[in-house]
Amino acid sequence: MTAPRGSGRRLRPAREQPPALIDAVDAFLAQPDLADSSRRSYAQTLGRLQRELGSERPLQWGSGRELEQAVVETWGGCAPATWNRHLATLRSFSAFCARRGWVGEPLADVLVRRREPADRTRAIPLAQLERLWRRDDVAVREKALWRLLYETAARAGEVLSLNVEDLELENKRARVRSKGGDVEWLHLQTGSARLLPRLVASRTRGPLFLADRRPAPARMPAAADLCPVTGRARLSYRRAEELFSAASGGWTLHQLRHSAITHLAEADVGLALLMAKSRHTSLRSLQRYARPGPEAVARLTAEHDPERRRR
Repeated sequence: MTAPRGSGRRLRPAREQPPALIDAVDAFLAQPDLADSSRRSYAQTLGRLQRELGSERPLQWGSGRELEQAVVETWGGCAPATWNRHLATLRSFSAFCARRGWVGEPLADVLVRRREPADRTRAIPLAQLERLWRRDDVAVREKALWRLLYETAARAGEVLSLNVEDLELENKRARVRSKGGDVEWLHLQTGSARLLPRLVASRTRGPLFLADRRPAPARMPAAADLCPVTGRARLSYRRAEELFSAASGGWTLHQLRHSAITHLAEADVGLALLMAKSRHTSLRSLQRYARPGPEAVARLTAEHDPERRRR
């Protein structure tokens, strides 16, 4: 369309009408390059935001300060790492809306990351892990999940998103879609390779780790998260975390990944191999996990004690 003769300039295309919050969230989650684990995590954060602000609210009515107030009321009491995780989702979502022209600038720019204090004691001692592996009161599903997380040094969300058809047990590996959306291999050890056939049984497809019972009709998951044989849903991160914390005395699933990297570093595995194993893309982010623990430092100190050498 052109301007009337004599106006001397072209008319700009009409700007897209900003959608309601629920439609903007749906468009954001529908991006084809999102990994399944990321999509589930984003959906949880943005679903809570919709309940706070109103899912039918038009985007142009929102403001950064209003978003800040809702976020503080919802997640203000969380730990810094949890706050920062939700904040990263909201920043990504608001930048997406800004690129589409639905808001003038990213609304989440007013939100500030919180400093995460360094914790040098987060690796689980190997002796405690070995006691967990040997426990008779732990179900096969939990033992397989915990050992798989430790042996592969993978993210919990990645392992929980595995399907039966992703396994290649004869090659001791599993195909996974990583945090960035790339398809990569997780390499197993004998411990989990022996447990997984018992977990899979006769199933040939569907989620690898299943919930204890079938979901209620009102909470039916997506078809990709439902086992076609048993009718049970994929095991949720929250439930898996609860079970591990109860059995281990308060440790988290993420600490299995941390522990695997730390123990490999203590065994003098180089950073290049550690990056390949953990699939970190940044050496800086890897180094916080690859720091040897207090037991390794104590052992090093004792081994190089001059008085010990004289005896």
